[in-house]
Amino acid sequence: MMETPEGKVGIAECMRSFEPYLAMNRRTEKPVFHLSLNPHPDDVLSDEQLEAIGREYMDKLGYGDQPYIIFRHDDNARSHIHIVSLRIDEQGRKLRDYKEWERSTDICRELERKYGLLQSRREEYRVSRPMIAVDYTKGDLKHQIAGVVKPAVQNYRFQSFKEFRALLGLFNVIVEEVHKVVDGKRCNGLVYAATDEKGKRIGIGIKSSDIGKSVGYCALQKKFSQSRAWMKKHPLPEKTRENIRTALCQDTRQGFLQGLTGKGITAMLYENAAGVIYGVTYIDHTSRTVFKGSALGKKYSASVINRQYGVVLPGKEEEVPVLHPTEPETKEPGLVEGLLDIFSPESYPYPGEDLAQSPYGKKKKRKRKGSHLG
Repeated sequence: MMETPEGKVGIAECMRSFEPYLAMNRRTEKPVFHLSLNPHPDDVLSDEQLEAIGREYMDKLGYGDQPYIIFRHDDNARSHIHIVSLRIDEQGRKLRDYKEWERSTDICRELERKYGLLQSRREEYRVSRPMIAVDYTKGDLKHQIAGVVKPAVQNYRFQSFKEFRALLGLFNVIVEEVHKVVDGKRCNGLVYAATDEKGKRIGIGIKSSDIGKSVGYCALQKKFSQSRAWMKKHPLPEKTRENIRTALCQDTRQGFLQGLTGKGITAMLYENAAGVIYGVTYIDHTSRTVFKGSALGKKYSASVINRQYGVVLPGKEEEVPVLHPTEPETKEPGLVEGLLDIFSPESYPYPGEDLAQSPYGKKKKRKRKGSHLG
């Protein structure tokens, strides 16, 4: 690996070291190899020990002769290392990655025995795991976000990206679609991030691939279709309609929202700068269903809610203009900036996962945390 005159390695040095290899093979779809090794939290290891483990791991996996960098992170309960390398050798040939995950797991168990480490396994998020709102002040955002996103996809029914976004918003999580063209091929992806109490994005985002395929772009599209098909055959319970109808009898917006909350329903209201309510999404936690107001009929739509609790524009008493029917008025800027930064302290895939960005894309420089090991 190339280094600066001071003996340090950063993104610029990594790219200069990797470029000759990448230039020899542009056919390989995923040329970048990125993983993290996560010892048990009770294992206290020095930089030298972590580096030795990282080097031995790379040798055993068959990447020992490749250019690679090991980087230590201490951003959560366990000190761990990231390793970034290439799947292309100096002759431009793709390295063998057959059953890479299985081989990686076997190597990790072998290294644990050799160095007397406690066995560390990836945490599984089960359906029964409670959904707890993300608290960005506690750090470890990847696992906090995963603890919301996975149960949301597994347990709730929603028919659109907007409905899914509304559900996640209750737990201080935001999601954005990412569309790129790589080598003439359109690639679609999702990025998740935490928000503060006002719904503003906080910190960097987490690629869906860093959480799991079950919350990725393709899985979400499949979920939309399944939910639509299910809801066609299973109309919303009459009890849900009755609860919303009763809440609409309240004189104030706050009374309406509180009335729904007491029945296990959340209403997400969308309004413009003038105070006009132009959209409503209901989340029924009893039936675990997310749906827009118009799905229940005109009596439950945004126009009715606006006449009661919003601002009615002159001459528009019977019809409220829908300013943006599919998305909220604004999008949080910069959600995807820095996501694929290999030195980011909040995005750390497990063995076998890789960076999803073309190595030739531009990266925005950011202040780094952690210490370079080798």
